[in-house]
Amino acid sequence: MMIRFAILPLILALNFSMCKKNPSAEGSSQPAVSSSPSAGASAGASPGTSAGPPSSPAKISKPVVDQTAQTIIFCYHRLVDKIRYPGTEITPAAFEAEMQQLKDAGITVITMQDLLAWKRGDKNIPPRCAVITFDDGWKSQYEVAWPIMKKFGYPFTMFIYTEGVRGGSLGGGEAITWEQLADMRDNGVDIQAHTATHQDLREGHNIMLAAPGGKRTRTKLTGPQYEQWVHNEVVGSKELLEQRLGIKVNCFAVPFGNYNEHVKELARNAGFEAMFTVYGQPITFTSPLDSLGRYAIEANKPKVFVDAVKMIGTSSGGAAAVAEVGAADLSTQPADGSTVHTALPLIKANLSRVSGIEPASVQMRVSGLGVVPVSYDPKTGTVLYQVTQKLRGDSCTVIVSAKAEGKKVEAHWTFGIDATAAAAAKASPSPTVKK
Repeated sequence: MMIRFAILPLILALNFSMCKKNPSAEGSSQPAVSSSPSAGASAGASPGTSAGPPSSPAKISKPVVDQTAQTIIFCYHRLVDKIRYPGTEITPAAFEAEMQQLKDAGITVITMQDLLAWKRGDKNIPPRCAVITFDDGWKSQYEVAWPIMKKFGYPFTMFIYTEGVRGGSLGGGEAITWEQLADMRDNGVDIQAHTATHQDLREGHNIMLAAPGGKRTRTKLTGPQYEQWVHNEVVGSKELLEQRLGIKVNCFAVPFGNYNEHVKELARNAGFEAMFTVYGQPITFTSPLDSLGRYAIEANKPKVFVDAVKMIGTSSGGAAAVAEVGAADLSTQPADGSTVHTALPLIKANLSRVSGIEPASVQMRVSGLGVVPVSYDPKTGTVLYQVTQKLRGDSCTVIVSAKAEGKKVEAHWTFGIDATAAAAAKASPSPTVKK
């Protein structure tokens, strides 16, 4: 009994010393303090004393990007020795020859993310370059195309429709596997979304639905049923790729190039930075990010590749960066930062302060519409466009460009749209006048 009472004070003393060495449980759950000099200085300051004014963060300045650079984007599907479906197939020999042509023409192959960084104004790209993409997810892209791309040292992007991966409802024996996609991911291949089942995304169009037992039914979906289906096609496929592969998906290739404003809105809200079609065109700095055209390469249309290379080959890449003109100098209407109460505004700018403008070169781009037919008066320098198709969203960006004294000049401005007030006023009945 005496031994128990003698040991008890010793235990209490040990516990007390351990409490002094270890802070409270709440404190010990906090993350470790950074070992950076700034963190150390802060931690070393005694209570009640000033640690000095915090150092201002270094300003990060964006580079002056070459806005005259151009890119072409190629879209490939399946590589096979014997062509059965020329609309989506090409032989390995033909594919390798085309990759060699890019090299011989001095066209640099860049990553998709480099292209998007350039579009954001974050980095430069070569004056003439190309992006290579593969659609759907065929195993020949892993087994045949990838070794050829490694040979040239070319990066590329895979646009995958998730039900077409091996094990999915549409993934047959020629489909790529999740393990192969993970291998490509680990070796720097960019993997992006191409819907869940690769079908026309517009409401009211015929689609195939998988039924229990492997049966498929052809139907048209509208209303809530359509919304649930298209949400899974656009958003669900993105989420599945991100979850299965632990990646960030920010690009969306639309099957067949068929989509509308509703699909665009779904994609934007899902976090897609760019959307891609199969209507090939050189990509410029001002090309809309929601409709970037790719050249679909098919065995029965070899001229598509040749024409694409010629178009980029004759570009004016390498010239000085575009000269920016402040919107305030152009007396824009609507003004930069203002809000209009109509979805059909008159867009106007005065270019009279810019000398030496070539009238035929004046061009206007409107977000959501692209290039619009403008009216330009060389005498007054006024360029204007009356919007005839309702603008969507709560803001609109306008880009006016022209050649002046042999150099391209460009101005950007953005205005807000609040069409609800005007619509409400139009819908409300006029007050009755008493006689």
